[in-house]
Amino acid sequence: MDLGLTGRRALICAASKGLGRACARALALEGVEVTITGRDGDSLAAAAAAIAQEARIKVAIAPGDITTPEGREAALSVCPDPDILVTNAGGPPPGDFRDWQVADWQRAINANMLTPIEMIRLTIDGMTSRQFGRIVNITSAAVKAPIPNLGLSNGARAGLTGFVAGLARQVAAHNVTINNLLPGPFETDRLKQMMTPEERASRLDKIPTKRFGDPDEFGAACAFLCAATSGFITGQNLLIDGGGYPGVF
Repeated sequence: MDLGLTGRRALICAASKGLGRACARALALEGVEVTITGRDGDSLAAAAAAIAQEARIKVAIAPGDITTPEGREAALSVCPDPDILVTNAGGPPPGDFRDWQVADWQRAINANMLTPIEMIRLTIDGMTSRQFGRIVNITSAAVKAPIPNLGLSNGARAGLTGFVAGLARQVAAHNVTINNLLPGPFETDRLKQMMTPEERASRLDKIPTKRFGDPDEFGAACAFLCAATSGFITGQNLLIDGGGYPGVF
């Protein structure tokens, strides 16, 4: 299926590994000129080289922390007019809300709510003027079904979801869409770090597919939402969790 993206430009945040990298790979394979950001310059360069070799297309890098003004400036200096923006940032740590201080909440909200909003603010007017834009926010399945020990993530990402729901309707007439991808458990470094072998086995048992997600599956979903033919899909939250969420809606 031709997604109609050849020659488009994409900026993918926090994409040296994990789900961000999977999105960058999927878009590059569709002929998109990709710029990826990340805090570790060496890992970023290695990811870009691997994607470029596979997709046979230019992959640029913008080293820096996207949650800082400097990191955002660096990203937009490399890719100033993206047609596609994929926002992403590492999730906050788990814990008990009784132990969190205001500074903990501020870090979580900055990374998982304010940074995506700021990246949207800095790029959306160019998209509307060109009459094409695709924005995909990588959030979390916790937006749909909050996870008790991930309160920092639950709160910050829910705030982003509410903001996007309103903005998506304001720019849709300009062929600019904004959607959220809500990942459940995928085989990423974060998943491995957060689970003991016992917890992993217990989690797997509760997933109808009886496996964790492959990041490439997530990347394919991202590419679909960015397609030229996906302009009638906006303001949506696509849950990708192997059927773990039991609700109808």
